[in-house]
Amino acid sequence: MIIPVRCFTCGSVIGDLYYRFEEEVKKGRDPKEVLDELGVKRYCCRRMLLSHVELIDEIMRYKV
Repeated sequence: MIIPVRCFTCGSVIGDLYYRFEEEVKKGRDPKEVLDELGVKRYCCRRMLLSHVELIDEIMRYKV
């Protein structure tokens, strides 16, 4: 739904990095390079950013 503010595993703050990460990947850059540039070192945090799926727009269609 919405990117979590902190990593579920280690608790590092990652919520502020998601939009910069998404923007650079949409430009065609390699996700590995973008994560390295943003300073995301732990694989648990990298997983949080790589595997996130933005669903809020789809869910809002069914708002009552």
